[in-house]
Amino acid sequence: MTVHAIVWVALGGALGASGRYAVSLWVKSASGFPWATLSVNLLGSLLMGLVMGWLARQAAPQEGLRLFVAVGVLGGFTTLSAFSFEFFMLLDKRALLAAAGYVLASLIGGLTACIAGYYLVKGA
Repeated sequence: MTVHAIVWVALGGALGASGRYAVSLWVKSASGFPWATLSVNLLGSLLMGLVMGWLARQAAPQEGLRLFVAVGVLGGFTTLSAFSFEFFMLLDKRALLAAAGYVLASLIGGLTACIAGYYLVKGA
């Protein structure tokens, strides 16, 4: 990992996080349903697929662009985009058991860890 790589990821991440915040302001919901988060997750996942598909078609590796857009911008916008692409890569390799395990471990593990952290700090 180089300083250049870290800078590209950091710059992209700042843009992505700012974009996520802008969407949350734009998609306000009085219903209590997290429409902004859902919107960001779906849009980020679509964009990740488009970007990674485009990068896969390039003759020469575009590592700087991948770091800036996929890891930085889209990673700052939503981590679901990375999760979605990694799940797809496992499916594409026909690693069905690993793909299912990844989804289950991510969702159940993530939700359990979040709940545990919340109650550890708040007090049960």
